[in-house]
Amino acid sequence: MTRPTPARPAGPARPSDVRPAYDLEVHLPDRPGALADLGQALGEAGVSLEGGGVFTHGGQAVAHYLVHDGARALRAVTAAGLGPAVVRDVEVASLDQETPGQLGTLARRLGDAGVNVLVQYSDHVGNLVLLVADEDAPSCRVVLAHWGSRVTPPRRASGPPPRT
Repeated sequence: MTRPTPARPAGPARPSDVRPAYDLEVHLPDRPGALADLGQALGEAGVSLEGGGVFTHGGQAVAHYLVHDGARALRAVTAAGLGPAVVRDVEVASLDQETPGQLGTLARRLGDAGVNVLVQYSDHVGNLVLLVADEDAPSCRVVLAHWGSRVTPPRRASGPPPRT
């Protein structure tokens, strides 16, 4: 299991108010209620999901969610008896949503740099979330720095802060 460490900025243009984010990967049984179990465990622990989803293939459901408190999310999933689970650093970039082909162009640059993208999804404000192997992270960050994208800060949640 990879231990959570602070995520690194995608490039020099990343706003300073973007908090570190982590990918929470949880393997769930392919059965009704498994997603509810995950959502309730995270919610009860005060963990907000900032993007991601669940994908089922070959009888196995795999959840990937973007969270800001990876350690808390992992504790909640473990305490609920869900898993196996792991928390990993992510890289974040943005695409020009008005320009077709942005994903292909960025993915080609990453591929040409030898970066294997393991998981890709979007957060709730439209940023591209990339999970890459630890050994590919430095090359990924170089490509993203040259991409020059501006990462959109997450929306500030209304209401009381999460429980600690």
